[in-house]
Amino acid sequence: MKNYSENFKLFLQKKASSNIKKIIFPEGNNIKIIQSVSICSELKISKCILLGNNHYIKNIAMQNNFILHKDVQIIDPDSIRKLYVHQLYKLRKDKGIASHGDALNLLNNNIILSLMMLNEGEVDGVVAGITHATADVIRPAFQLIQNNCKDSFVSSVFLMLFPKKVLIYGDCAVNQYPDSKMLAKIAIQSSNTAYSIGIVPKVAMLSYSTGTSGSGMSVDKVKDSIDIVKHINPKLLIDGPMQYDAAVSKKIAHIKLPYSKVAGNATVLIFPDLNSGNITYKAVQRSSGIISIGPILQGLRKPVNDLSRGATIDDIIYTTAMTVIQSF
Repeated sequence: MKNYSENFKLFLQKKASSNIKKIIFPEGNNIKIIQSVSICSELKISKCILLGNNHYIKNIAMQNNFILHKDVQIIDPDSIRKLYVHQLYKLRKDKGIASHGDALNLLNNNIILSLMMLNEGEVDGVVAGITHATADVIRPAFQLIQNNCKDSFVSSVFLMLFPKKVLIYGDCAVNQYPDSKMLAKIAIQSSNTAYSIGIVPKVAMLSYSTGTSGSGMSVDKVKDSIDIVKHINPKLLIDGPMQYDAAVSKKIAHIKLPYSKVAGNATVLIFPDLNSGNITYKAVQRSSGIISIGPILQGLRKPVNDLSRGATIDDIIYTTAMTVIQSF
């Protein structure tokens, strides 16, 4: 019998397959990426494009005893860089790009090249980061894809696939020191992401304190953020401040917050800052060995998602599925 995590992966696969989109991978020479896109194509999760050298990629596949799926498209980035010079120059000429030559130099970065292809509507999403720091993916995404963004604020979540449930952690990758207004936006964006994948959001605003047991600037910030969310979306189930154990354990919740509709049943957990969020997600992922999908970026005009440099094949496959779903 499949556990909840396996069923959720199947749900993501089927939802992505229902409206297949074109996803590009700028780190196309990486073995994990090559293996993952081959599986994505086999499962019909997405139409996959690898930026890289055709001969090298196929040799890598052969050396690792698998055949690259026939539907995977390989594009030599050197053959297309010049096609995007003028558009990149137009986009950034008032923000540091002084000439077409500067634009071409920037396009030597395959991540920027893939983002320009996304900006031009030639692909539907970008998945990158297996060989790059998060900032190398997120910063140009802000500069190119946040242009005319539907939402001026960008945050992130991780989908944590436990055997008996899926929890959404935010924000563990983007906003370092969110104030109460930013925390409120993170909570609302994360709730919308939950809805998009069939999870009813029950939002726990995390802190070192539960209820009225503690005080201080950090606790007050969380309380203020809850008031803001309730004003914007009074129907959203949200509670806090609460400690992690009260958010996820019914037994602890009964002791610490017995009348809460969220405590013990939380599906969306919002951390008070990047430090606590990033440490927690990595600690949980590595200690339990669960699949962690993300960071999934929220608020961009078009989907761009970052991979942890320690991402597994499954992490990449289901981050791709989420990217497809975001592009609907």
